[in-house]
Amino acid sequence: MVRDLPMEERPRERILAIGTSQASHADLIAILLRTGTTNESVLSLADRVLVQTGGIRGLAEMTLDELIGIHGIGPAKAVQLLAGVELGRRIARIQPEERYKIRCPHDAADYVMEEMRYLKQEHFVCLLLDTKHQILGKKTIFVGTLNASIVHPREVFREGIRRGVAAVICLHNHPSGDPTPSREDIQITHRLAEAGEVLGIPLLDHVVIGDQTYYSMKEKGILSS
Repeated sequence: MVRDLPMEERPRERILAIGTSQASHADLIAILLRTGTTNESVLSLADRVLVQTGGIRGLAEMTLDELIGIHGIGPAKAVQLLAGVELGRRIARIQPEERYKIRCPHDAADYVMEEMRYLKQEHFVCLLLDTKHQILGKKTIFVGTLNASIVHPREVFREGIRRGVAAVICLHNHPSGDPTPSREDIQITHRLAEAGEVLGIPLLDHVVIGDQTYYSMKEKGILSS
């Protein structure tokens, strides 16, 4: 059983240690299955699923009934496997042109407006952009009252460095609904712009979100080109 394996050989612990990209097919399937059977560990069951389906390519073509036909795979486990396969298919179908593209400050504000305009606390968010200014990801950096010591460039640019992005746009909301920036907001903008220039990941804009309105540091000339 999995509990009898050394910690470094257990699927969950292995993935925590080495990351999903380095995990084996069996490790990933074991995570989806979660448990084995009375007489078989989840890792052994995952290995057998791979053998009986002909590998991950074969697994992707299995039907619900075919999976249930494998000993140890009931309806719940079969659905878990099919859900994992379908999620992979959907990710694979995402085309670059489907990514939201930032052409102007309004695009950035519009992307988060409905999500951020009603928040009762300030949220500081980064949009991670590729060379065409398409959004690769969005990350919340901080929740609470903003100040320059808390919103540190290290936290803002860490994810961008990891993902090799071309630029970032920062946004935060004002729960009052008035997007007029404070002195602290402007200080944070200058600090982040300087850090981005050093790192080679330019800060394209810092947008303050209000209630159906916004304030762009770039538009207002606070953030230079």
